[in-house]
Amino acid sequence: MSEQSIRPSEGLRHVRYEIRGRLARRAHELERQGYEIISLNIGNPRAFGLRTPETMRLAMIENLGEAEGYCHQKGIFPAREAVVMQQQGRGIPGVTAEEVFIGNGVSELIDLTLRALLNDGDEVLVPSPDYPLWTAAVTLNRGRAVHYPCRPENGFVPDPEEIARLVTARTRAIVIINPNNPTGAVYPRAVLEALARLAERAGLVVFSDEIYDQMTYEGAEFVPMATLVHDTLCATLSGLSKVYRACGYRVGWASFSGRTHAAGDYLNALELLSSLRLCSNVMAQWAVQTALGGHQSVRELIAPGGRLYESRAAILEATARSRFLRLAPPGGAMYAFVGVDPEALPQFDDQQFALDLLEQKHVLIAPGVSFNVPYRNHFRITNLPDAATLREVFTRVEDLLAEYASTRRSESGSPGAKVVSARFK
Repeated sequence: MSEQSIRPSEGLRHVRYEIRGRLARRAHELERQGYEIISLNIGNPRAFGLRTPETMRLAMIENLGEAEGYCHQKGIFPAREAVVMQQQGRGIPGVTAEEVFIGNGVSELIDLTLRALLNDGDEVLVPSPDYPLWTAAVTLNRGRAVHYPCRPENGFVPDPEEIARLVTARTRAIVIINPNNPTGAVYPRAVLEALARLAERAGLVVFSDEIYDQMTYEGAEFVPMATLVHDTLCATLSGLSKVYRACGYRVGWASFSGRTHAAGDYLNALELLSSLRLCSNVMAQWAVQTALGGHQSVRELIAPGGRLYESRAAILEATARSRFLRLAPPGGAMYAFVGVDPEALPQFDDQQFALDLLEQKHVLIAPGVSFNVPYRNHFRITNLPDAATLREVFTRVEDLLAEYASTRRSESGSPGAKVVSARFK
């Protein structure tokens, strides 16, 4: 009997998630060989010593007896009601527990909300750069991601008029990530208002990814999208992973507002999909009410002297001193989307640089192309490590870029061409 290889689904052909892709696998190989790798490719607070608030852990322990069976497909009532109270406190009217769905992280809800909406060839407006799960989920659910540019020269803030020109008869929804991953941009109120009016005119569902809603710096104003969207459906997606440093709990939520009365069939379809996966992690849902209603410890982290504030400051200082790096200061979230000056290194390639940085300097980053951008001169890092670690990282980055520049001057060759791992050919 001849041996045949098992082929993957053709539906995965255009699906990418390089943040945990081949570079991360190579980093694991190097760690098994004994090398110490500084991994900055993923926003995982626990990996850098940032703990979930103790009150949330206690809330789960106290309710272990209530967490042994399935719960309602939308989630336990106290968790959903806590989301309602947060939304009402932000001035969002009309939300009840019936419009809140709890999922196994926002990641699951991105997939479910798109699956309930899209037909073959339907288009979804997605930012570029984006958190790549959004593009992947649109593709996996038979849609087409149409990327609207958030340009570096504009501080990664989108232009609503430019987005309006991308709307077609097949456009069903627009994705807004604010504060933004990977850029850290916090969108001005006027831009969000223009996007809300655009969505209302075109009848688009608004998916507002607000997982970093309380992570802003130096007076940047976070404006909840649901406070601006009235005459179309708005889904606000958030969770415990980032602000509450509880990535492993896998708890997220989608809260629907706006024209919910016209979206009954869609919300019923979403409930059907929620029922098919039975329910989300019950134990961790018991931490939601305590998290949203308790002390917001993230405020100390983002204030001067706080861990995230000081780490961000170290990134700003390092990029300002650099001969090669450029940065639009992130106003929020836990990342920096760093650019390399194309005049200083005109043949720079982000993927090759990420590989060289890993192999030579033992630092793992995410190349910019991972985030669905057409240019190749950016990379994303997280500001979760302490400031001293980040200063060391940028010393290594600067050293490698200086080697690139020296190689270019002496050989007139492609920067970074001297190191190519055979594993990646």
